[in-house]
Amino acid sequence: MTHPSIRIRHAADLDRCVDALREVHEADAYPLNWPADPRGWLSPPGLLGAWIAEGPGGVVAGHIAVQRPPGVSDGPGAARHAELSRLYVTPAARRRSVAGALVGRVRSWAAERGYGLTLNVVTDEHRWAAVAFYEATGWRHSHTTDADWTAPDGRPVKLRHYINVVG
Repeated sequence: MTHPSIRIRHAADLDRCVDALREVHEADAYPLNWPADPRGWLSPPGLLGAWIAEGPGGVVAGHIAVQRPPGVSDGPGAARHAELSRLYVTPAARRRSVAGALVGRVRSWAAERGYGLTLNVVTDEHRWAAVAFYEATGWRHSHTTDADWTAPDGRPVKLRHYINVVG
C-alpha cells in the first residue's frame, strides 16, 4: 500500500468508513462496544471536523474526528477546547505512519483555530499500543476516570485522559 492521502471526510465516505471501522473492531475491539448506528457514531454530537486517510482506489485506511467535549462551549472569553476522537487505522494500513499523519492533521487544524486538544483511551489490555502511541507522540496523561458506560460484559470501564503538549 502506498502512503495514503489525508483529506476532509465527506458524507459520501461514511459507508467506507464504517467498513473500515468494522475491520478494526474485529481485529482490536475498537470501539469496545459496536455502535447500533456506526454512521452516527462516526459523527458524534459537537462534531467539529473529520478526516480520512485514503489509499489507492478510495480505500479508507484510517479515520479521525474532532469534537467539542460534552458540556464545553466556545462562548466569549472561554478557552477553546476540542477532543480528538474516532481515531482508527485498518490492520492493512498499520506501520505506515497513518495514525501519525491523521493526528498531525488534527493538531494543525486545532492550532490554526486556537483550540487546545484532549483525548481519552479505554484502559484495558487491548489499548496499550494506543497508549504507547499517544505518549510517544507528545500527549500527557492527565487523569483517569470511570466511563459512564460499560464493557460488553457489563464490567465498568476506566478512561485515561490526555492533553496535547505538542502544538
